[in-house]
Amino acid sequence: MARDTRQRILDASLAMFNAQGEPHVTTNHIADELEISPGNLYYHFRNKDDIIEQLFVRYEERMDAALTPPSGRLPGLEDIWLQLHLVFECIWDYRFLYRDLVEILSRNRRLRLRFARILKRADDSALEVMRGMGQAGVMRASAAELAGTATNVLVIATFWLNYAAARGDKDEQVAIRHGIVQVMMLLAPFLRDGERVHLNTLVQAYLE
Repeated sequence: MARDTRQRILDASLAMFNAQGEPHVTTNHIADELEISPGNLYYHFRNKDDIIEQLFVRYEERMDAALTPPSGRLPGLEDIWLQLHLVFECIWDYRFLYRDLVEILSRNRRLRLRFARILKRADDSALEVMRGMGQAGVMRASAAELAGTATNVLVIATFWLNYAAARGDKDEQVAIRHGIVQVMMLLAPFLRDGERVHLNTLVQAYLE
């Protein structure tokens, strides 16, 4: 029963943080939403940052899985497309972390270090996949170009929701789709002609 209550608190907190923004949600709001007493909530979690840390554990596990490159073969364009879907879906499901990123990390050193690890893992993963595409002859790029593009991929993925919000986009799920396309466009100049045509076909079908 206690485990069910703990899970319900985490699920409700995630939904409320995503819908209202983490700074606008208090532990009392969460307790009211679940129709439990604040004392019952504090039995499971010390404070709101404790809830955020536990949500981050779930986010971290999912992001680590999304960033795992294909094994036993060289990656192709479809692998990057799939990986971006998994990453952006994770960003969408935990979008409060990205929307309120600076605020959350500024007050929690542990999360700041763990998020830095995720960024490093994502950078390394993007670079590994693109190097593999270079070895497969799918991409033509220098080592410096690959490294720079990997970082650009990471910057766009990390801050795309904030960019979309600043631009006035109302539908965040549509914004996510555009974010995936924007990342893929970073690769286009380095692709072989056949792969570039394939990419443009994928993009057109995706945005229709």
